[in-house]
Amino acid sequence: MGMEDEIKRLIKVCLSILASLCYAYFIASKIPEGKLRFFSLLPIFCLFTILPLSLSTALPAGVIALFITWVGSFKVLLFSFGLGPLSSGPPLNSLPLFIFSTCLPIKAKQDGQHHHQIAPNHKPPQNPKLPLNLPTKVLLFGILVALTDFTKYVHPNILLSQYCCMLYLFVDIIVGLSNATLRALIGVQLESPSNEPYLSTSLQDFWGRRWNLMVTNTLRHTVYKPVRLAMETFLGTRWAPLPAILVAFLVSGLMHELIFFYMTRVPPTWEVTWYFVLHGMCLVVEFGVKRALSGGRWQLHWIVSTPLTIGFVMVTATWLFFPPLVRNGVDARAIEECKELVEFMKEKLKWDGLHTV
Repeated sequence: MGMEDEIKRLIKVCLSILASLCYAYFIASKIPEGKLRFFSLLPIFCLFTILPLSLSTALPAGVIALFITWVGSFKVLLFSFGLGPLSSGPPLNSLPLFIFSTCLPIKAKQDGQHHHQIAPNHKPPQNPKLPLNLPTKVLLFGILVALTDFTKYVHPNILLSQYCCMLYLFVDIIVGLSNATLRALIGVQLESPSNEPYLSTSLQDFWGRRWNLMVTNTLRHTVYKPVRLAMETFLGTRWAPLPAILVAFLVSGLMHELIFFYMTRVPPTWEVTWYFVLHGMCLVVEFGVKRALSGGRWQLHWIVSTPLTIGFVMVTATWLFFPPLVRNGVDARAIEECKELVEFMKEKLKWDGLHTV
């Protein structure tokens, strides 16, 4: 019964999002760009901020917070000033595409044999070196969830490393399932949330081109570019990116802190913010060293740089990123929610099967 109640609340959340974006599409889009449109969209920002609080389960609250409260709100913010993926092209010509472009990392719209690029400044995906299709990711995620039954036999740091893999697979599975659905319904394709992050050769490669591309692209247009342009007056075009990187990572840390609050419902400890600030500082150092040495052409061989990069990401994640979740039992709750959902679907399928016989 608890799962049914949560599904009903989730449906109400989705209907609220739908109504808000209909208002943005039909009314706010007719208001001149700038302050007037921004003020007309303030109720949507407020609504998107409180929506995760209406959910009692950790995973749905976290997903809504990521896709709607953070990325969706930032896209609507750009839209209020006539910028971003919602302000021109196909999204403004189609209500369904406008809605999905706000809520999901839409990449392209298929029109016959042609594709129209929606995600700005995104390079065409390269063929993966270690391809993992959606069924394989679902299988691996299921195995990792099953292995959590044996946590008492596993060292805590190994368990946290396992959570890193589960997080990567979970986000990819959500987008993969949405991708298959939307491609069948309205012929759009979602941008991949990651690009084999386990092959990253540097922090710049990991954060800029491989991990969580949806968030990276959003931060690039809402934070990084404005700060970089503002800093060019004082630092010049060569070094202006450095403070822009720091500010972008700080904003990312604060938004992750907000997501963690929705999932834990306890006051923040700021560990996850420090995680992103630390990575931002290390990335600035890395960026500065590359700029100072041979114009960025010098780099370690991937045999050395990849283990160092992934090792640094995972060690700092076990130190600062995952402890707030584990301390408040969110990891155990999220795993139980996955199991409950599977059982709920099994019961529904059995019930429907009985009625069709």
